[in-house]
Amino acid sequence: MNTTTLFGLCAAALIGIGLYGLIVNPHPLRKILAFNLLSSGVFMLFGSIARRGAALGMGGDPVPQALLITGIVVAFSATALAVALLLRLFAVTGAVTLNDHAPSKADSAAGEV
Repeated sequence: MNTTTLFGLCAAALIGIGLYGLIVNPHPLRKILAFNLLSSGVFMLFGSIARRGAALGMGGDPVPQALLITGIVVAFSATALAVALLLRLFAVTGAVTLNDHAPSKADSAAGEV
């Protein structure tokens, strides 16, 4: 087994674990982490595919490298935005879930008046 195959199998495992976590976990922070794991697996798979072409004797293509770097930056900024929205949701409602039965700060303040 060569390194390209090993990286491909690790990428498939990361994608599988990330997809499982995205589907099963109801907590939004865990969904964000599972989405990051899924995207890391996709980046690793794309990198191993690009490496496979370079290992066959073809010259290294800079396009997959540029796409990987761009994808990592976009994933980082999307994660930062998702965490900021989750923090804002917690600051407004006092909970990080979106179900109707969760008590909010506005409901508790209205009950005290």
